[in-house]
Amino acid sequence: MWTGDGMNAYELIVSILYSIDVYDLLLDAFRSAGMEYALRVIIVLVELAVLFGFVLITVMFLTWMERKVVAMVQSRYGPMVTGPRGLLQPVMDGIKLIGKEDIIPAGADRWIFTLAPFVVFVAALLVFIPLPFGYSLIISDLKVGLLYIIAISAVSPVAILLAGWASNNKYSLMGAMRAVAQDISYTIPLALAAIAVVVFTGSLSTVDIVNAQSGTLFGIIPKWFIFITPLGFILFLIASIAEMGRIPFDFQESEQELVAGFFTEYSGMKFAMFFLAEYAHLFAVSGIVVTLFFGGWTGPVLGNIPVQITSLIYFLIKTYAVIFFAMWLRDTVPRVRIDQLLNLGWKIMVPLALLNLLFAGFVVTAGVI
Repeated sequence: MWTGDGMNAYELIVSILYSIDVYDLLLDAFRSAGMEYALRVIIVLVELAVLFGFVLITVMFLTWMERKVVAMVQSRYGPMVTGPRGLLQPVMDGIKLIGKEDIIPAGADRWIFTLAPFVVFVAALLVFIPLPFGYSLIISDLKVGLLYIIAISAVSPVAILLAGWASNNKYSLMGAMRAVAQDISYTIPLALAAIAVVVFTGSLSTVDIVNAQSGTLFGIIPKWFIFITPLGFILFLIASIAEMGRIPFDFQESEQELVAGFFTEYSGMKFAMFFLAEYAHLFAVSGIVVTLFFGGWTGPVLGNIPVQITSLIYFLIKTYAVIFFAMWLRDTVPRVRIDQLLNLGWKIMVPLALLNLLFAGFVVTAGVI
């Protein structure tokens, strides 16, 4: 197992530049020009560019994967025409969306209508900053990383509400109001389930949470929090799916009732921004579930393979397993009613989350683990 703080992505890039005898040359060149800070800025921009590229490729793959999972559940082939087994279908979708006409309804608030999809996408992208993809593969190991993730996740419903209101469409507004009600109902049990993990680790840092899950319990099973607090995992998973607005909790869209919900009036690249944000959020939330309950990047060392590579492989395998479950759930479980959704959140999940938090406090106080 790998333990310890390691490096963040910035330090990893610097160490790579050192290893090829380039960093000192670049640093001297920027110092001679009185612009030493510019080198730091460039390295940070490289980090963000790599992150954005990774998210974009991941989203494209997830759109293909979801179609294939749906096809598998329904005994169909899914995309098969564009590229080998339809792998180029996401590229064609992107070309199609770029070519679509960008229409703004006559009665819409033009500026807010235009701004909302970008806010949703940026909020989905910012969640990745404290998410540890592997050993030393993290943009920034924030000491309050988990709190930051929960706070940033609360931005999207505000932007969705703005999108629904600015569209000047009753279906859009109703979908946006449902999204806000749903988010408020499920953010509380989600946060309480996450706090139970913080009680066990004593830290809000995502790296510390992963390191706390190294080793085994009783020398038999991995020391993952899913085995220590299974109730917390179930609550967090349900709340996460509800926060993402996926079936059986897709009331912000629910096409049978609200056409397309809050983005009914959106087309072209504005629609694409919502689409990108949805799948980026799916990957990010699945990665958070893995970080909190499945040991993150931890796994057995594989020979002489660099730990950054093997830890990334472990993280991606676990994350895609959670993603597959979310996709499978979408294709097999019918949508519940809105009153059932709210009752589940307030009357069942919040009390159970408090009970789980009490259990975590008891276990830590008693020194069981």
